Amino acid sequence: MKIRCPKETLLAALQAASAVVPARSPKPVLANVKFEAGPEGAVLSATDLEVGIRVEVVGVDVVAPGAVLLPSGRLMAILRESPAGTVFDIIADGMATVVKAPRSEFRLPAEDPLEFPAVAAFGATDYFELSTALVRELVRRTVFATDNESSRYALGGVLLELSPEGIIAVGTDGRRLAKMQGPVTVHGAPQPAQPIVPARAMQLIERCLGAADAPVQVAGDTNEILVRSGSTTISARLVVGRFPRWRDVFPERPDAIRVSLPAAPFLAAVRQAAIVTSEQSKGVDFSFEPGQLVLSGRSAETGESRVELPLDHAGAAVRIKLDPRFVGDFLRVLDGGSTVVVEITDPQSACVCRTDDGYGYVIMPLAVD
Repeated sequence: MKIRCPKETLLAALQAASAVVPARSPKPVLANVKFEAGPEGAVLSATDLEVGIRVEVVGVDVVAPGAVLLPSGRLMAILRESPAGTVFDIIADGMATVVKAPRSEFRLPAEDPLEFPAVAAFGATDYFELSTALVRELVRRTVFATDNESSRYALGGVLLELSPEGIIAVGTDGRRLAKMQGPVTVHGAPQPAQPIVPARAMQLIERCLGAADAPVQVAGDTNEILVRSGSTTISARLVVGRFPRWRDVFPERPDAIRVSLPAAPFLAAVRQAAIVTSEQSKGVDFSFEPGQLVLSGRSAETGESRVELPLDHAGAAVRIKLDPRFVGDFLRVLDGGSTVVVEITDPQSACVCRTDDGYGYVIMPLAVD
């Protein structure tokens, strides 16, 4: 194999692929990335056996086709320490791999490319298509609510309910639940699916999204999901387990009090009220009163806080105690100009927050002192 490639092109592909390369693994071969070059183009791939990535590398001059394994960390160091605009020759003969630039040359040990696990390509003709902007919001607004440390393994992933009617993404840790939905376009005849995708894979998908106007294609089967965005394809093994019945958390409550609040001032008030809270006394009282929301925090060690936020509410006063971290996590993923509708019934029932773009968030209350 022999190829010629500009530094910037190869570095961009390697930075995306290296996110999958495991820091430690019982299989040393996984510390490499696989570079394949042929008449159709060049592809850089990496995997940790749970998540895989394939990046099409553009601008590669293929002199002799073939495949080679390259140590991810060392190749990254070589590229970063080389001047901008450097063009590299990569030559492999089975005995060694040479990475050569006009004023430098590195000879790296050669490993057998056949020992590297296969990384799935996107070959589906039946798939769902989403906008890049929607996928970005799906990830940002649900992943933070998952729980990788829970004994309930399914809580470490995001549930994706895919159908011709649209997509619903749900993340929960058992104490709060985030739901985001949006439209899809159908290509071919994909079957409705409800995969649970690992949170780490969802974060990688967001990181590797292409241009804002480029569509994102999603396909898969009972064991794996495939997501293609631009020149990048990500594959991930699905989480095995039963996801909570999340629809039961969004009941119809016609008697609930509903108030509208601007996201940015609401977040500022929550952060102020939480200043005096501690790990032992981490709750903040949210008291919805006529004309204002009063947030109160207190702890024996650090004192008390009281923050008032004007609101359009003329009904009865309702008080609920919530973890300010959970409220803040929700508000931080919103645009500051967004309006949040908060729905509450009593101190013992869940607090439901909604926005007008298909986002819903549920927080379980803390016990009121």
